[in-house]
Amino acid sequence: MAYQREIEMQAFPPPSPKTLPIPEPSSNNIGPDSTSPGALHRLLTSFTRAPPPSRSEDEYSLSSYNTAYATNGRLFNMSKANYNSANTALARELKNRHLQMIAFGGSIGTGLFVASGVALFRGGPASLLIAFVTMGTMQFFTMQALGELSVAFPVGGSFSNYSTRFLDPSWGFAMGWNYTLQYLIVLPLEIIAGAFTTNYWNPDASKSIFIILFFFLILGINLLGVKGYGEAEFIFSAVKITAVMGFILLGIIINIAGEPDGGYIGFSHWQNPGAFNNGFKGFASVLVTATFSFAGTEMVGLAAAETSNPKKSLPAAVKQVFWRISLFYILSILLIGLLVPYNEPRLLGAKYGSDAAASPFVIAIEMSGSDILPDIMNAVILISLISVGNTAVYASSRTIAALAEQSLAPKVFAYIDRTGRPLIAIICCGTVGLLAFVANSKIHNEIFNWLLAISGLSTLFTWASICVCHIRFRKAWQLSGYKLSQLAFKSQVGVWGSWVALFAYTTVLFLQFWVAISPIQPTDQAPFTTPERIKNFFLQILTVPVILVFYIVHKIWMGTKVVRGQDIDIHTGRRYLQVWNEEEEQARKAWPLWKRVYNHMC
Repeated sequence: MAYQREIEMQAFPPPSPKTLPIPEPSSNNIGPDSTSPGALHRLLTSFTRAPPPSRSEDEYSLSSYNTAYATNGRLFNMSKANYNSANTALARELKNRHLQMIAFGGSIGTGLFVASGVALFRGGPASLLIAFVTMGTMQFFTMQALGELSVAFPVGGSFSNYSTRFLDPSWGFAMGWNYTLQYLIVLPLEIIAGAFTTNYWNPDASKSIFIILFFFLILGINLLGVKGYGEAEFIFSAVKITAVMGFILLGIIINIAGEPDGGYIGFSHWQNPGAFNNGFKGFASVLVTATFSFAGTEMVGLAAAETSNPKKSLPAAVKQVFWRISLFYILSILLIGLLVPYNEPRLLGAKYGSDAAASPFVIAIEMSGSDILPDIMNAVILISLISVGNTAVYASSRTIAALAEQSLAPKVFAYIDRTGRPLIAIICCGTVGLLAFVANSKIHNEIFNWLLAISGLSTLFTWASICVCHIRFRKAWQLSGYKLSQLAFKSQVGVWGSWVALFAYTTVLFLQFWVAISPIQPTDQAPFTTPERIKNFFLQILTVPVILVFYIVHKIWMGTKVVRGQDIDIHTGRRYLQVWNEEEEQARKAWPLWKRVYNHMC
């Protein structure tokens, strides 16, 4: 049976499961009129604004959870914000295969390929493995929570919208802009790193040419619309997954057969130079790197508003997280810890955080004596950089467009054309990539170090907010008299998984403060001076004051309040699936055991 959606704008729950549903809008109704006289006319028409929802603003209920949360006369209309997000004009053109591949390979990027090298140097192979297992587990818990929320509410802005709806509009404002800034800063950095990666083949090549090439490639893909983004990420993810699987097989062979001038490697590097480096502080510093490496998985939730069938696609995509963490991340991290000693000097040879020269994957292959495989691995890293840049434009443009729809960003960013593209947001966010030309200045390192500091801990706050939103949603769901069996998709680790993950993220944040106050001192350098310690401290934790400034300024200006549990809106934009679930449950009981196990895990 086709899934249904209920848009209920009143302050009370629907009286019965038989409430008349509003049919899901078809993506075919978003595009230009097929009866247009010519291709040029259709092209020009596609850039015009999409027609707004038929509901007028004076129809918004202002009772209960829809009351404007303001105490100083300024208006924040929660009902309008939730309704606009639920009825976004974004095109629903992402298919199941797009979402599956984004979930499987979307976050495989420079965090795994390059940043893991610095983490290996700081903490040693055992710390690296433990940190990735720990944060991978927490990320699995978080994705289960996000999956439950996204299937129930596949709305524009996803997790930033949930912060507004379930927590506090001011916190939603802070989280939305925090996430936007994170990817706006990532975009020029990845373009620069891509230009430097080409130096592996031709050190004398002009970086400006490649910066221009990558900039227009990334912007062009996003201007093709969400379907263009989905197809590009499908290809990029397929390449990355193939490369990681190939490295795992090659790494096992190298470990058993040994390097050209040696024999069996095994765990010899865990004995000399050792399994740990810099003690517990080394492990603490690796935790943040592990978090950064998993960043991007939440993109599945952000894409929910543009998925043709989120009920079918999202649960499967969320379940794939377990396999990606287990097969790709953990096995890869184990192998680079076996193949590359943590005192390998090339691990700190990166000119940028995404420089392929410091990739432990490349180093491991080079140490095996291969001549051609390092070139292939560098090409994969280059593709990963383009993929991250592509995702950066997508994530930042969709988030800022959703903020604008909620009146949390300038209204111009809410412009969505007839093909379902947030056109103004894409162009403005993509233009930030021109900062990549700063690479030609003498102070480019200093500039990007501070820009990265602004968003260094953004992922940690995003994931923690998702967990809090899940906890608050479950409480509101219970207060409204609903049962968990009425949810279309339930977190496999329940609400306790969100509590555990929230505790873990809070612990990592405190550990980051500790490492920032007392940084790891390199043995071959002079002790840090007081100005260097102060600078290092702010480079490590600048995200925290930036988020607090966003939150406090908006709260003072708008006077919003924390949303009470009984006032949380759990109806607007929710997909009403109770009848469908009951029929599906009866059919599942007849499945053989192997099919039930497969459905649960995959």
